[in-house]
Amino acid sequence: MFTIDDLADRLGGYLPPDEIQQVRRAFYYAEQAHDGQRRRSGEPYVTHPLAVANILANMHMDHQSLMAAMLHDVIEDTGVSKDALAAQFGEPVAELVDGVSKLTQITFEDKAVAQAENFQKMVMAMSKDIRVIIVKLADRLHNMRTLGALRPEKKRRIARETLEIYARIASRLGINTIRVELEDLSFHALHPMRAERIQRAVSKARGHRRSTIRQVQNSLQKSLDDDGLPGTVIGRQKHLLSIYRKMRDQRKAFAEIMDVFGFRIITDDVDSCYRILGAVHNLYKPVPGRFKDYIAIPKANGYQSLHTTLFGTGGMPIEVQIRTREMEAMANNGIAAHWLYKAGQTARPIAMGSHARAREWVRGLLEMQRHAGNPLEFIEHVKNDLFPDDIYVFTPKGDIMELPQGATVIDFAYSVHTDVGNSCIACRIDRHLAPLSTRLESGQTLEIITAPGARPNTTWLSFVVTAKARSAIRHALKNQQHTESVQLGRRLLNKALADFETSLEELPAEQVAEVIEEMGLKHEDDLLESIGLGTRLAYAVARRLLEASPAHRHLEHRAPATSEGPIVISGAEGMVINFARCCHPLPGDPVIGHLSVGKGIVVHRTDCRNLDELRNEPEKLFALEWSQTIQDDFPVALRIEMETRRGLVAELASLVTDAEANIERIGIEERDARLSIVNLTLAVRDRVHLARIIKRIRNLPHVGRITRIRN
Repeated sequence: MFTIDDLADRLGGYLPPDEIQQVRRAFYYAEQAHDGQRRRSGEPYVTHPLAVANILANMHMDHQSLMAAMLHDVIEDTGVSKDALAAQFGEPVAELVDGVSKLTQITFEDKAVAQAENFQKMVMAMSKDIRVIIVKLADRLHNMRTLGALRPEKKRRIARETLEIYARIASRLGINTIRVELEDLSFHALHPMRAERIQRAVSKARGHRRSTIRQVQNSLQKSLDDDGLPGTVIGRQKHLLSIYRKMRDQRKAFAEIMDVFGFRIITDDVDSCYRILGAVHNLYKPVPGRFKDYIAIPKANGYQSLHTTLFGTGGMPIEVQIRTREMEAMANNGIAAHWLYKAGQTARPIAMGSHARAREWVRGLLEMQRHAGNPLEFIEHVKNDLFPDDIYVFTPKGDIMELPQGATVIDFAYSVHTDVGNSCIACRIDRHLAPLSTRLESGQTLEIITAPGARPNTTWLSFVVTAKARSAIRHALKNQQHTESVQLGRRLLNKALADFETSLEELPAEQVAEVIEEMGLKHEDDLLESIGLGTRLAYAVARRLLEASPAHRHLEHRAPATSEGPIVISGAEGMVINFARCCHPLPGDPVIGHLSVGKGIVVHRTDCRNLDELRNEPEKLFALEWSQTIQDDFPVALRIEMETRRGLVAELASLVTDAEANIERIGIEERDARLSIVNLTLAVRDRVHLARIIKRIRNLPHVGRITRIRN
């Protein structure tokens, strides 16, 4: 059995004698406090705190953390108070113990609430000292190692909590050794039969491939030795939960996952990492697109390494990770490496950076705790928001695409190619049509449907999560608006010049260039864009162009002609022709256009009340008419008075669908117990289409007045 003397011998490798003596003193204090107490397994209770301290010793944690590990159950399970601990071992150790202790002073009806309250208390303690969570993780790890004596349902509850909270915290803090063991122990507790079968299959596969693994390892090591590169090649084993998740999420057979051999190369410095990368790429061909440089761009938890995948003998994939000894310590111990280096009195930037990131993470936790309505809501936020795992989805050809949690169809389209994103109009997820805003889940297969004339929509910006998609959409919208503004500006300027019996094309190029330069612009398109966006008036620009032309100066004081007809709108002008939401104009309605700064022309019905204020600027109003070939759908709002009865909404929806229209919004308000007012927004083609729908609604029994809402 492991004893305090064994622990003291191990601590002698990195702690001074006086600190080891303090750890011994904490052990004897805990031994006395827990005297007579036993674990479910029958062992003396003090074996648990001793085992927790041993886990921390493997991570080279400081003496105060080890003392807290010895004493972490004293407050909860014995009569010793926090003040008594502070008097004996100092305030820092007492604070650590208090942070780690479970919450037992309050009785909870629900175990879930108790665990959430417990986690909240731990977060508060973490904000004062990050070592609290490291001691807690070691405590949880030993509890998971000794789950065997508990009832099956309690095992599953503890394992699920471990997987959802503690393994994720270990991952977030970069403590990989603890994360992997917590995950595998939880997997064994939750799915014992699956874990056992995978374990047997792994052992069998490794036995069959032992000679191949040794051969690859020797060839990698020989390549380094021949080039005089410092480095040790070691085999890397996949842990059980990782294998199970890949089989489940990626729909892969066990043989496909185990066909990948993993190796880790540990070297002296960063320069050697990149030189070793060149050597292994020279030995085996690299798989395109499978190289990741986490040294130049570390992960959020401070992890650094070079990752590459190689084509081995017979096309067998070989995954290689290349890192320095410091990076290896960070990969295994994460935030705990800060104390490892601190104990050696060496301030390492990599460990210090990880500590700063951990601090930032805890600040985020505290901020979230302040805004959470209750402990359960807080712990749900912790699980969902603070640990954003990547998701993996498939293309129709079976290629795997990696996206952040919360990514949508649009994010996927842009990750395939910018042109695919810009021209996508629909999507099939697992062969079923789905909205473009659908959030993706691991394992889904996506097929993007594109159309040559399709363009990005401004609403996409409200739900995309990847930087690539957001920047590509903004860029496309900017170009789209520029092109459409230039086209509209040309139409408006030529309309104004037509009043003076000329056009932009007929004016001398040098004369146009002179006016553009006077206005402080560089190109003709800049001038036309400013007219299309409403920042310059077409009539004023036309007058200025004519003033600069000797041939047209005689037209300067002529009254504008009225022979030029109205501007024809087809609905396909894009972002520079907008339809007013106040009056919902439809093809067939008499309409007028108002030039609005930044929006282009806004189309209103001629009887719209909002035009009363706009008529004070006649130079910004334009006569418009509808194109005969318009094909778009337009929103229109109706107010329907009808008797209250069951099935009202279903009846209206069925009628509108039969009339080849869409309901965009529906709302019902009761005027009294007998009469209801239905506010209906429809998408229709034109006034004739609307009249046909209104006629059908009137034929329904119990329908009173139907009004088209003007404003």
